[in-house]
Amino acid sequence: MAIRSVSLRTFRNHRDTVLDKSGHINLLLGRNGAGKTNILEALSLLAPGRGLRRAAPADLPLAGAGDFAVGVGVATAAGEVRLGTHTLPGQGGRRFARINGAPATLTTLAEWLSLAWLTPAMDGLFTGPASGRRLYLDRLTVACDPRHAAHATRYAAALRERNRLLAAGGGADDPRWLDAVERLLAEHGAALSRGRKGLVDALAGRMEAERDALFMPPALHYRAGGPTEAGALLDALQAGRRSDAAAGRTLLGPHRDELEVRHASRDMAAAQCSTGEQKAMLIAMTLAHAQLAAGSRPAVLLLDEVAAHLDPERRAALFARLRSGAAQVWLTGTDAAPFSALGQDAAVWLVEEGKARPA
Repeated sequence: MAIRSVSLRTFRNHRDTVLDKSGHINLLLGRNGAGKTNILEALSLLAPGRGLRRAAPADLPLAGAGDFAVGVGVATAAGEVRLGTHTLPGQGGRRFARINGAPATLTTLAEWLSLAWLTPAMDGLFTGPASGRRLYLDRLTVACDPRHAAHATRYAAALRERNRLLAAGGGADDPRWLDAVERLLAEHGAALSRGRKGLVDALAGRMEAERDALFMPPALHYRAGGPTEAGALLDALQAGRRSDAAAGRTLLGPHRDELEVRHASRDMAAAQCSTGEQKAMLIAMTLAHAQLAAGSRPAVLLLDEVAAHLDPERRAALFARLRSGAAQVWLTGTDAAPFSALGQDAAVWLVEEGKARPA
């Protein structure tokens, strides 16, 4: 068990919600709009980034509240650790973090807890733009290696600055600043590539080891958008200044990476597969990643309405994998019937109008 207790104050439609006595598997039941996914979203904010809905912090407080706070108690080998994130009135929606009551950085939270999620909004992962798959890949990588978040942030900042400089004439008066920006871009870009490639290789290996007939693992391929070594990437950036300036953007680098996913047995691109096949492949990737992420820190898997479109056989197989998996699981559903196979293995809460009570 990773998270022992959860508290939400003026978050979304939850004024004051506390969930304690959690288990390895946790089920949140309630009607649409009751606030189930809001609880998962609150937990997702303990990972680097903007959470499973990608919402701005200013949009998260309860109407009229002006701020919010989310806290959890996490079981670790050293005892329970309290992690939290919150906003403050008058801070422009800036989000803060605390560990055992002391101020901390948001990325530091990931050193204590590994979080991953699967939501209905991700059903379009394979058919949507490559940027969504890069974001997904980075999120999976951060869950296994929190240092990856810093590389992604610094690469994005350096990329924006390089594009700005090129648009302004490439720093012709003093090219030293452009040189410095490109060195940063190459350094963090190479680190991004290493992290993404390592995650894809590890995920493919884990899926093969856990091969399941009902959740067949897809074939994964990481296609780099440019040189993956820092020196080669720096050389390419410097050589491409003229063409990049003409295009108005940087034409190569990790921001052009692609995660290619194919149905392994049919040798078909995931984007061309049926909705059911895509869902099964995404679940296979999610389950395998949860096992990877649990290798070094307490791991938590957030599954929003995951059972809604699975047949009974696949639901039973999913629940069996969740029971035996290393990650703690938080599930949502509108009806208890699809989860009957869990029996007494799940801690269950009923959620209604922003309030939660044990079932």
